[in-house]
Amino acid sequence: MTTLTQLPDDYVQNPHEIHDRLRAEGPVQELRLPRGLKVWLVTRYDEAKIALTDPRVSKDVNEGRHLMEVHAPEQTERRTIEEALSVHMLNMDPPGHTRLRKLVTKAFTARRVELMRPRVQEISAELIAKLNDGDVVDLLEVFAFPLPITVICELLGIPIDNRDEFREWSNQLLTFGTADEVQAAGAAMAAFLFQHVGKVQAAEPDDTFFSALVHANDSGDRLSTEELVSMAFLLLVAGHETTVNLIGNAVFSLLQNPDQLQVLKDKPELIPASTEEFLRLEGPINVATFRFTKEDIDLGGVTVPAGEILMVSLVAANRDPAKYENPDQLDVTRSAQGHVAFGHGIHFCLGAPLARLEFDVALTQLLARFPNLELAAEPETLVWRDSTLIRGLHTLPVRLA
Repeated sequence: MTTLTQLPDDYVQNPHEIHDRLRAEGPVQELRLPRGLKVWLVTRYDEAKIALTDPRVSKDVNEGRHLMEVHAPEQTERRTIEEALSVHMLNMDPPGHTRLRKLVTKAFTARRVELMRPRVQEISAELIAKLNDGDVVDLLEVFAFPLPITVICELLGIPIDNRDEFREWSNQLLTFGTADEVQAAGAAMAAFLFQHVGKVQAAEPDDTFFSALVHANDSGDRLSTEELVSMAFLLLVAGHETTVNLIGNAVFSLLQNPDQLQVLKDKPELIPASTEEFLRLEGPINVATFRFTKEDIDLGGVTVPAGEILMVSLVAANRDPAKYENPDQLDVTRSAQGHVAFGHGIHFCLGAPLARLEFDVALTQLLARFPNLELAAEPETLVWRDSTLIRGLHTLPVRLA
């Protein structure tokens, strides 16, 4: 029996060097994740786009559960997320995915997102107004987290008082919490969301986003209570985690590249377009959520057999030198179009326009108020979150100026 390469325990602290080595060896490798799960990991750009769209690759979590058990090491601790939180479109193939996406898109229009800009600007300004020159703060704690969680809670009509609970539950579910921690967090999240959905269902429809989602109708088809709970979970977690880490990773990258920071200070009108470069260089998602091969599939000359777990590193694909010149360098003037930080194909992130809007507002206001902010710790001392899914720092200490 061949011994497979196992990603080291500290993989999340510096995945880029490992991705570079894997990418040089081939487009996809059979290996084990840090906790032993056997997967096929895609690290090249062209093959990533194929893996994200090929119909021979499934996202159906129900069909995939048994493969998780088959490919997990013996005596591994099973971590299962509450069933009610799993029936969302990210865990489905067509036609189920098509139906849910159509209903949600009716409520989550680009126009509705753009109408949120003044409120996002207001929330951002309120958070920045609480900060003072000379303070040393954790930028994630005081700004990068409260901005998107406030926006998404308002979008879903959830009291902002619950935001710290959501952060704790989300952290347990997305990082390597124990099986008991994951089960408790999932149960608490599901119980809260069932109660919240029930309240909105019982109320008269209004023009808020979540009311529009609850009452969205397509020729008599509507989302069930369980589907609404799962969709609210997906929007709540994905809707703040991506933006928190996009803001944090971007500021961290800028503070390590003062020449690029100067470009944006001199020309803040470049910030909206630069969003794509920050997404490409250090996007908020490292390895996309689980996929499963229904048939043999050829990826760049490598055959991945049917019945395997296929994982795509979006971070690695976005640093493929075959796609981007000098991929490890931050260049805020680069045209980074075509990156896969938000995925690709039918599962492309529905909330991408909102994440981009929030990032544009956040970075513009932050640099306008604190143009000389700097890291308050040595870069190598900062710790990345213990997750192959999320690419984000635990803390980002900065000195405001």
